[in-house]
Amino acid sequence: MANPILQVENLEKRYDDVHAVRSVSFSVQEGEVFGLLGPNGAGKTSTIEVLEGLRVPDGGRVSVCGWDPQKNPNELKQEIGAALQATSLPDKLRVHEALRLFGSFYRRRRKSDELLKRFGLEEKRNAFYSQLSGGQKQRLVLALALLNDPKVLFLDEPTAGLDPQVRREIYDVIEELKREKKTIVLTTHYIEEAERLCDRVAIVDHGKVIAEGSPRELKARSANTTRVEVRLSKPAEDGVLKCLEGVVDARELDGGYVLHCQRTAPAIVALVKHLEAQSNELVSLEIATPSLEDVFIELTGRRLRD
Repeated sequence: MANPILQVENLEKRYDDVHAVRSVSFSVQEGEVFGLLGPNGAGKTSTIEVLEGLRVPDGGRVSVCGWDPQKNPNELKQEIGAALQATSLPDKLRVHEALRLFGSFYRRRRKSDELLKRFGLEEKRNAFYSQLSGGQKQRLVLALALLNDPKVLFLDEPTAGLDPQVRREIYDVIEELKREKKTIVLTTHYIEEAERLCDRVAIVDHGKVIAEGSPRELKARSANTTRVEVRLSKPAEDGVLKCLEGVVDARELDGGYVLHCQRTAPAIVALVKHLEAQSNELVSLEIATPSLEDVFIELTGRRLRD
């Protein structure tokens, strides 16, 4: 395998008594979309901000485009683009002015008109930032991040807080960049975002990488199983659901139960018979194929957004 364009080895970051990043290691190949997937507070943003040179690490080694973000910040900033988790521009800054201002920061610049067209902002070129919709603001942020035609693009929660329609629009933009073989590192707590966009994913929890691989490889952890999510009128006895025929794992979650079944039909029949014997009732039942969230649940015992 070729040398990675981004390398992280045993990264550490602390804030007083909070150990935000704990010996995190991963690498990203050129042209790859790599995702850091985990709940809020998992250490994703701290990790990506160290890579961008915005925070000083407390340990470990980082290389981005061959540069150390702390030793070579000026060289690094010419080679990367970033859309931060929260971006705010002056209300009275016009769209074309923002592009001209940000373009002045770089030695290598793309044409503003080209980016306005690409991100559907041509008609808004003279609009104030305050006049843009949430989706238009996010598209402008992406345009600004691409002004220097970066070798690596960092996207920190690129669709957080956007409505589903706008989120799909941003997905389309990222997928277009993916087809162009742009190297992208993104953070997200949306399962569907990671599965749809990422070539590889590192699942992060409490500052640690707890699993890494392609979405398909990670979901293979739950291979040959089906997720059955049930709600009961009364709590089940501890451990009893895991012992039902066809069930390989069962966990209490959000007031209900998640069962992973190798043989779904016998498992459901056994569940119904058990409930009848216990004078319990089935309130709801949902069946789905395993997702990255199932991997997270199996590793941590809770949902990504808990």
